[in-house]
Amino acid sequence: MSAVKQSRRSAREAVLQALYAIEIGKETRAKALKDILDRELRDEETKNFITQLFEISLDNRDWCEDQIKSRLNNWEFKRVAVLDRLLLVVAISEIFFIDSVPPKVSISEAIQIAKQYSTEDSSAFVNGVLDSIYKSVSLEKLAT
Repeated sequence: MSAVKQSRRSAREAVLQALYAIEIGKETRAKALKDILDRELRDEETKNFITQLFEISLDNRDWCEDQIKSRLNNWEFKRVAVLDRLLLVVAISEIFFIDSVPPKVSISEAIQIAKQYSTEDSSAFVNGVLDSIYKSVSLEKLAT
């Protein structure tokens, strides 16, 4: 095994991989989480972040997908690339349900991960959807 991984980006990538294993490989929730936690040596804080983000993403997946669907202009949800959809679910989960991470950090991280793992156009697509969500969250907070 290599050095202990501590970065939040590697944690987000691990969660994305686990969600992909569930989506494509039809892995169980428990096996997908165990596999990503066992795959690399990580400190406890990073393991806890992975577990938290993974569970929140799965528990709120339908709601997150509704957020995505409501922001697709002239585009069908089923045409969104699987990786982009899962990455958006992770980022939206982080924005709405993990208060310790500023939304702009979640958005920036999702864009960078899209650039690394998805298509040439994915980072702009992910940015557009998350920017729209961020603006609505900001407006909701101002209204309360």
